[in-house]
Amino acid sequence: MADPGETKLSRIALTGLVVGTMIGAGIFTLPGAFGRTTGAAGALAAWAIAGGGMLMLAFVFQTLARRRPDIDAGIYGYASEGFGPYLGFNAALGYWIGCCLAGTACLILIKATLGQFLPAFGDGSTPVAIAAASALLWAVHFLVLRGVRQAVALNTIATVAKIVPIGIFIVVAVAAFRTDAFAVNLWGGETPGFATIARQARETLLVTVFVFIGIEGASVYSRYARHPDDVGAATVLGFLGTLCLLVLVTMVSFGILGRADLAALPQPSMAGVMAAIVGPWGLVFVSVGLVVAVLGNFLSWPLLASEVLHSAGGRGTMPSFVARENDAKVPAAALWCTSVAIQAFLLVAWAAEYAFTLALEMTSAMMLVPYLLVAGFGLKLAWTGETYGADRRARSADRIRAGLATAYAALMILAGGAKLLLLSSLLYAPGVALYAMARRERGGRVFTGAEALLCAVIVAAALSALVALATGALAI
Repeated sequence: MADPGETKLSRIALTGLVVGTMIGAGIFTLPGAFGRTTGAAGALAAWAIAGGGMLMLAFVFQTLARRRPDIDAGIYGYASEGFGPYLGFNAALGYWIGCCLAGTACLILIKATLGQFLPAFGDGSTPVAIAAASALLWAVHFLVLRGVRQAVALNTIATVAKIVPIGIFIVVAVAAFRTDAFAVNLWGGETPGFATIARQARETLLVTVFVFIGIEGASVYSRYARHPDDVGAATVLGFLGTLCLLVLVTMVSFGILGRADLAALPQPSMAGVMAAIVGPWGLVFVSVGLVVAVLGNFLSWPLLASEVLHSAGGRGTMPSFVARENDAKVPAAALWCTSVAIQAFLLVAWAAEYAFTLALEMTSAMMLVPYLLVAGFGLKLAWTGETYGADRRARSADRIRAGLATAYAALMILAGGAKLLLLSSLLYAPGVALYAMARRERGGRVFTGAEALLCAVIVAAALSALVALATGALAI
């Protein structure tokens, strides 16, 4: 465990970690991603649903940080405390894999951006792009090995640097905003009505999950916080600030280009919108801003992934070897596992038809299960009244917020569809070996009856996914 005097983080640093993790690859892809699925009205509906659902989740994180400050492992700790070691293990595994996939998406997008100027990088999944991404991955790996606090400080600086080009884009787009273009895009060229909005919003919701990932950043690093209250405050402040930027980037774009034009833009689509306003230099400006932003964002993912793996190893849900630290108090073993996993995903991306889209969707799918378990624990705490005493008013409010957060996470899992559930099971199933290893180290029973049944369902789904991939019924 790190020396408290050396590693304690302020509320500003924790907020920076939340914002730095959330603002990255996703925000620069929003104009094109929304243009492919919805008009302006559907976009507003999607942001209202997603923003409301994630705000409820932010409140759950804030409540849990205040009522259970003894749980200092964030997502993993809450899931394990609420639902037992096997679901806690799956929360840690799913979150860790999700972080690795998010890091992979960042690397692919950086190279895809460079591909607009250097054709050898292509869409970010060419051999040259994969080699360059691998080199960057291992450079960051050895940087993080030098110390967590140094890496977090660099992430805070990168967070400030990346907000500047996004802010300039919003100002320029607002100045160039055309109400006639926005009016044409309001229904996305489809029949006006509730049914249209509902369908467009549903098809857009999974995109919003990716850009909100990182909301748990302060919670994962709660053991480094100077004060427990800073964790919840940083989560809510970071979320609200990021939400404003996300909505603005999306909506102003509908006032610049038609929906079909937005949909046809290559990634990063924000650069295409900027170029349509100010000319070719806008493409260069946003592309440079994206590289800075996503580099800073990428730095967050190995940090978060390693921290949750380290915490799970230290508490016996993961094998103990992942809890080992180096002389700089960095979870070195967990970091090595993380970097190797990202490298493996980069190689898979090489063979994928739409590498960035696959990485984005799989990141969302893997993160939603841990989010669901955290929201469920918040609901369980408020339902049973543990830690509330006679404070019935707070308990009632927290029960409503946690219930809404739980319903939102479950809805998003269903919105992802059968394909993502099957592919997710392929990543969860091999974890059974790690869980069994950890349980044997502690001399405990591997599964209860209910846990064995859940494990069997996951393995069966994974086998079904393998068959579907082999027969061509499922493709990546």
